[in-house]
Amino acid sequence: MRTTTSRRGLLFGLLIGGLLALGLPGCATLTQPDALKVTVAGVEPLAGEGLELRFLVRLRVQNPNDAAVEFDGVALDLALNGKALASGVSDQKGVVPRFGETLLDVPLTVSAFAAVRQALTLSGAADKGEMPYVVSGKLAGGLFGSVRFSSSGVLGLPR
Repeated sequence: MRTTTSRRGLLFGLLIGGLLALGLPGCATLTQPDALKVTVAGVEPLAGEGLELRFLVRLRVQNPNDAAVEFDGVALDLALNGKALASGVSDQKGVVPRFGETLLDVPLTVSAFAAVRQALTLSGAADKGEMPYVVSGKLAGGLFGSVRFSSSGVLGLPR
């Protein structure tokens, strides 16, 4: 009886060791993809309601990875000078091809309070001649869920 138990243990150990040996090289292929590169390609005014301001922001999304990124919806936030300014969503669907790019249109809304807050802080930024911005968001859906992105820079202001 003892021989059968030890053989089963040996076979079980060999089976587990073999599976680990086969599985470890597969883990090497599960590396994190490179971040998407997102830049603002254009901004156009839209009709607003009441005191709000609306803009259509065109984003250029570049995919430096070997796999396409499918999406079913876009969310976007814009901060100027370290303060939230605008946000927007779009139900746009599409694919950012592998080693390719696509353009996305997202309508952004600036509330009246956010516009006033930015106007009050703009005088300090105008003295420096520049204003930092951050555009962040996510492409929703796809095989592995949402893909988040962020892009930042500095806007040059006229003096």
